[in-house]
Amino acid sequence: MPVINRIADYADDMKVWRRWMHAHPELELECHETAAYVVERLREFGVDEIHEGIGVSGVVAIINGQDGDGGSGSGPTIGLRADMDALPMQETTGLEYASEVEGRMHACGHDGHTAMLLGAAKYLAETRRFKGRVALIFQPAEEAGAGAKVMCDEGMMDRFEIGEVYGIHNMPGMDEGHFFTTPGPLMAAVDTFAVHIQGKGGHGAYPQDTIDPVIAAASLTQAIQTIVSRNHASPDDLVVSVTMIHAGSADNIIPDTAFVGGTVRTFDPDVQDMVERRMREIVAGQMASFGVEAELVYLRGYPATVNDAGKVELAAAVAAEVAGEAAVHTDAGREMGAEDFSYMLEERPGAYLFLGQGDGPNVHHPKYDYKDDISPIGASFFARMVETRQPV
Repeated sequence: MPVINRIADYADDMKVWRRWMHAHPELELECHETAAYVVERLREFGVDEIHEGIGVSGVVAIINGQDGDGGSGSGPTIGLRADMDALPMQETTGLEYASEVEGRMHACGHDGHTAMLLGAAKYLAETRRFKGRVALIFQPAEEAGAGAKVMCDEGMMDRFEIGEVYGIHNMPGMDEGHFFTTPGPLMAAVDTFAVHIQGKGGHGAYPQDTIDPVIAAASLTQAIQTIVSRNHASPDDLVVSVTMIHAGSADNIIPDTAFVGGTVRTFDPDVQDMVERRMREIVAGQMASFGVEAELVYLRGYPATVNDAGKVELAAAVAAEVAGEAAVHTDAGREMGAEDFSYMLEERPGAYLFLGQGDGPNVHHPKYDYKDDISPIGASFFARMVETRQPV
């Protein structure tokens, strides 16, 4: 791959950094050990400013570039983001650098994303062939906890005068070294719903003496599916999935309660509003028809990840410099996964891209492992994005 030669020299370093993080996974906002490791590397690189404890354990590092007279710091600030958190699952890879923490695993490649950004940081701090400033954002709690929102709510974008922001996610199953993105909505908003049903339990042999919440839960589950099939014209931009039904403790007992829960994925806020409204109507109607009581808890989570069209065009041009035009795909379409980088894109224009890492177990799988070979590609993209957007 035509990566930056100096960054190619860091390939072994990035592998060492990444594998240390892989062995020491942390969850949600509590990424303190990872953040300390990142800060130690940044100090070695000689970045100009390091700001810790943003969003509990987040880090923002500033590297000043040049102005036309060789000074530093004049011009805009571009934000580059990497997530640091792992997942609460047991690793089964058997790798020599596998997780040393029971029940925690870097199963989504955030260790790789952080290694990419550290590689870019080392190069940018060394060469400084750009104007303005770079804000390197090391974010906790992407998987759960909305770390991007927490950092934004603490005023990160204004505090560091970030004008635009970019992020990368590795992607198994996509061609190794290829970039994939699309203008506009790229990833879905994610909501969750939970319906707590209260009936009247009793003996399974005498259902006439009960108010059966199991029958109500079964009927509700079927009725919820009609939101996609009967209330929306385009099923490729809406998913409503019932993923949990809990009830009962024995084959001869009709329980007092039942539970139905699941997920909703949308791209359009109007569709999101429609789904919540219809779900409330369906729950009320179904429960009335079965004579039970029910409470719907509908929680709106990460918003849709919406790329700025102009920034996608710029990012694609930079990616083509790094990987070649044939390896850049700007028609990747939308997908129903979610990403809290969406909160940063709500505050500033920018672009989010997938970087293929070839065949292998998918993310969130206990045998998944990030492919270190793509780190120089991602780091080169980050570095060239800065040099292209803010040329000396």
